[in-house]
Amino acid sequence: MPNIREIAKRAGVSVTTVSRVLNHHPYVKEEKRERVLNAMKELKYTRNIQAVHLAKGYSNMFGIVLPTIDHSYFSGLVTGIAEKAQACGMHFALFQTGYDPLKEKEALMSLNERRVDGLIFCSNALSDRDILKWQESGPIIFCHPTPHDDCSAVSIAHDQALKEGLHHLAACGHERIAIVLARTEGANSQTRLQAYQDMMQSLGQDIDEKWIIEGKLTLFDGKQLFTEWQGMKNRPTALLITNDNVSAGFLLEAQRHHIKVGESPAILSFQNEQLSEALGISSIEIPLKQMGQEAFDLYDRALKGDAPEKRVLPFRLIERATTVLQNNR
Repeated sequence: MPNIREIAKRAGVSVTTVSRVLNHHPYVKEEKRERVLNAMKELKYTRNIQAVHLAKGYSNMFGIVLPTIDHSYFSGLVTGIAEKAQACGMHFALFQTGYDPLKEKEALMSLNERRVDGLIFCSNALSDRDILKWQESGPIIFCHPTPHDDCSAVSIAHDQALKEGLHHLAACGHERIAIVLARTEGANSQTRLQAYQDMMQSLGQDIDEKWIIEGKLTLFDGKQLFTEWQGMKNRPTALLITNDNVSAGFLLEAQRHHIKVGESPAILSFQNEQLSEALGISSIEIPLKQMGQEAFDLYDRALKGDAPEKRVLPFRLIERATTVLQNNR
C-alpha cells in the first residue's frame, strides 16, 4: 500500500502537507488539498486506522460486557448505549459472557491490551472490586448500584423499587409473598433479596425458604415456575418476579390451566416491556434505554478525565390486571 511520502511525491507537495490533509487541518490551501486528494485516489490509498489510533493512544472502541444479548433487559441497555455511541462516532464490541468469569476476564484483558479504551458492564459474575483492579487501563462503568466510590455507575434504586412492590402486594391483602430472581449472586439481586427479607420481617411474616426462587430468566422458565408454584405445600398467594418474560410465562401457563391471575395468585413484575403491557401484567418500569444512554455518557465523561459519578434513575409501578387491590374485590 502506498505511504504518505509517495502521495507527497505524486502531488508535488511536502509530507507535512499530506499529513495535514489526512488530519483535516484547516490551514491548507485548497489547491494543494485537491492535489493531495487526487494523488490518494490515483494511488488507491486507504488510511490505516489502527495505526492512527495507535499513534493517538486510543482505539475509539469500547466494550459492552453482558451475559446475553437475547434478553430484553440487556438488549434495552445496549440500544441506549449504541444510540449515544453512534451519535459520537464511537464503535463498540460486545462481550457475551453467559456469566462466565473467565469470559469477563477476556474482556478485561482486551482493556489491558488497549484493544478497547474502556468497558461498560451491564451485569457481571466477577465482584465489582475484582473488576475495578483493571481500571488503571481505562474507564469501567457499571449498570447497577455499587458501593465503591472510585467508579461510575447508573441504576435505579432497586431496594426502593422492590419495597414499593411489596407494599403494593401487601395492600392487595397478601402476606405469603415469593420473590423470583434470575440469580442470587448479582449486585441487583442481592439488593432486592435484602430488601425482600427486611420487608417481610416488617410485615411480621416468616419466609418459607421455598419462596426465594432463582434461576428464572426466560418465558419457558415462567411456565416451569407455575408448575413449581402449584406443587408447593405452603403456596404463596403472590409472586414478585424480577423479569417480564418469566411473568408472562407464568401467566400464560396459569391461563392454560384455567387459573385466573390477579387475586391469588397475584404477580408483580419488573421492567414493563411491551409484553407486560400486552398481557396486562402489573410491572415496575425500569428505564433501560435511558440507563444505557446514561452509562455511555458516564463512559464518555470518564474518558475525558471527569470524576466518578453515581446516577440513580426513577422507576414507577404500573398496576394492571395481575394485582387486585382489596377495595376492588
